Amino acid sequence: MTNAEPMRPTLSEVAREAGVGRSSAARVLGNYGSVSEHTRSRVLLAAKRLGYETDELARSMSRGVTMTIGVVLADIANPFFAAVSRGIADEARRAGYGVLLVNSDENVELEDEAVRLLVGKRVDGIIVAPAGGADASAEALRWAADRGTPVVQVDRTLNDFEADAVVMDNRDAGRAAAERLIAAGHRRIALAWGPARPSRRRVTPEALLRWARTSELSSVGERFLGYADALEAAGIPLDPGLVMTGEQTSAGVRDFMRSLLATEPPTAVIATELDAVVAVLAEVRESGLRLPEDLSLVGFDDSPWADVYTPPLTMLRQPAQLLGQRAAERLVVRMTGDRGVRTLDHLPVELNCSGGEGSVAPPREDA
Repeated sequence: MTNAEPMRPTLSEVAREAGVGRSSAARVLGNYGSVSEHTRSRVLLAAKRLGYETDELARSMSRGVTMTIGVVLADIANPFFAAVSRGIADEARRAGYGVLLVNSDENVELEDEAVRLLVGKRVDGIIVAPAGGADASAEALRWAADRGTPVVQVDRTLNDFEADAVVMDNRDAGRAAAERLIAAGHRRIALAWGPARPSRRRVTPEALLRWARTSELSSVGERFLGYADALEAAGIPLDPGLVMTGEQTSAGVRDFMRSLLATEPPTAVIATELDAVVAVLAEVRESGLRLPEDLSLVGFDDSPWADVYTPPLTMLRQPAQLLGQRAAERLVVRMTGDRGVRTLDHLPVELNCSGGEGSVAPPREDA
């Protein structure tokens, strides 16, 4: 024998308990219209006695809002995006909004499905880290915006979609990473990974620069452009053979590094994503090399383990949680009626040397 769940009290029961009409009780509990203070007190007291709970979703939808925002991120298992989502959630809660979070797995089709799902759920706004990056289709996002759903891009931007964005200053970060290595005396500096284009046997520097400006991941393309800026300023020719293109995966990084180390090894490498950092470290260990004696490394997406690695890793520390917070702040402004011009906010990235030289040292004399 099971105990049936007690039925929730209805609005009519609250009105009857308070001795008022149903419409008066609805105005009090829905917080709209005008009623006397005497009536308000009687209704609230009756609702408390009966254990009546307002249907917040129904009440908010009657006002045209649901007090929820949708968030579509590339990989919520990635520590960087986990921190971004925390910043979004904290700021949304402060502003009185709930969050619906969807993972796109860096897949444009899944991202489109997620956006349409969230609009169908009548979220008040959407924050998205575009899966395809600069040259991907923004059809679903434009569809959402055309229906009045504000959209804010976070971490990455689409060239063909006019919407607010909060991103890292990736070009400056790529430049800072390369400058740190150049200052230590390095000239053969590899980049893992770079613009996501099919690998080719012969690629010109001009083609690499062109690809970077329309990279499928705008953040990676901008980091490459900063790297190229630093090389040019130092008078170092851009060598396409030192730039990883093609498959942007950990396996792709390992293949790239294995090929380089077996032919003309670089003296330093910049890893533009945390997954790339891990893959470079795995290949360095496999090859029996030492950091930084044999190979210097600068990575992105700082992680707590980077400081306890031996040696501590030199990393570009990104304020990921602040990035999410700023994106949520921007979305709240849009959801509350702001129709001003598009904004593009850049957050600075800090080079963390772990209190010393970290994983950067001058190249070996025989390199």
